[in-house]
Amino acid sequence: MDSETFEKSRLYQLDKSTFSFWSGLYSEIEGTMILLCGGIPFLWKLSGQISGHAGFGQEYEIVQSLVFLLLATLFSAMTGLPWSLYNTFVIEEKHGFNQQVLQRALVLTQWLQTLGFFFKDAIKKFVVTQCILLPVTSLLLYIIKIGGDYFFIYAWLFTLVVSLVLVTIYADYIAPLFDKFIPLPEGELKQQIETMAKSIDFPLTKVYVVEGSKRSSHSNAYFYGFFKNKRIVLFDTLLEDYSALNKEPAEGEDGENEETKSKTKNKKQGCKNEEVLAVLGHELGHWKLGHTVKNIIISQMNSFLCFFLFAVLIGRKELFTAFGFYDTQPTLIGLMIIFQFIFSPYNEVLSFCLTVLSRRFEFQADAFAKELGKAKDLYSALIKLNKDNLGFPVSDWIFSMWHYSHPPLLERLQALKDAKQE
Repeated sequence: MDSETFEKSRLYQLDKSTFSFWSGLYSEIEGTMILLCGGIPFLWKLSGQISGHAGFGQEYEIVQSLVFLLLATLFSAMTGLPWSLYNTFVIEEKHGFNQQVLQRALVLTQWLQTLGFFFKDAIKKFVVTQCILLPVTSLLLYIIKIGGDYFFIYAWLFTLVVSLVLVTIYADYIAPLFDKFIPLPEGELKQQIETMAKSIDFPLTKVYVVEGSKRSSHSNAYFYGFFKNKRIVLFDTLLEDYSALNKEPAEGEDGENEETKSKTKNKKQGCKNEEVLAVLGHELGHWKLGHTVKNIIISQMNSFLCFFLFAVLIGRKELFTAFGFYDTQPTLIGLMIIFQFIFSPYNEVLSFCLTVLSRRFEFQADAFAKELGKAKDLYSALIKLNKDNLGFPVSDWIFSMWHYSHPPLLERLQALKDAKQE
């Protein structure tokens, strides 16, 4: 890294760390105040009043639960909005990642348009979330109500089916609501991707490019689908030939100046075709080595355990009393108390174990790309992506061990170094 990029990445990480500290502190204070001031039972009573005015009495617990869930998520969205605005329009824009904000020469009309885009996006996300969350929750509560002594088995099976369905439809029906997906045009890159997929028996059916640069210049790539219907998605910011940052500005375009043109000319964002193939070799390594299936199995084993323990604890009246519910024991509140609060220490330990496992999987996927002969290209791609995303290459080993799901850059490069030299 040149000194300028190193300094930029250092300042970006400092800003992100500071933001994370204050937003996390606020979240802890907010959660504590809600508990101390009886916010949860208050919101439950308010939900009962609203559902009662709509003609649904206390016997309609599921309806009251859905009103409670809607109000709770609305409250969470409103209190989180200022933090999201600051992160997007201050931190990300300051460091050049927020593509919703146009060039530095920003007129008021353009600024209002980008702010409008932000709120439109936020509202769309909220509506889509409710359209999924409310029906799924109502069915889950109904299953728990009628499931008898073994309701936890039926509840687990239901959540398993829902998660598999969501994974299947997300990229085809949900993600396109927010970003534009276009098939990767015929050409050398697509041909090389298909050849590599065929060489490892990856059942590739389609390759898409998503216009992620519309809102952010961060890069990404992933695959999805089950059985013989796999698709690959590449962010346009990952591809040097597609990145908006690399495109020449139109003559006379407003807001452009010599400095902007110079940056476009001198800095190339994204990776060359060989490097893109190396990144995909890493991603396909996760599939070939069974990492995706292993993660699903671990997730479902944990889900089953949690539902089993929920079945054991749900009858304990003292749990509800401790949270201000003296006369009623709503199922949704029981789910919230047990899953969010009682399981909190367990979730921290589990999260750390999954982080350790994730880092191991990342090294294995890098080694798989190395076996494909992509070590040299993956080496350079990781450096480019780190620079494009202003990743700071220096990490404290204890901090990274607890927080980072991916190994630090220098550790990954060291693992690739010998093969690269060979």
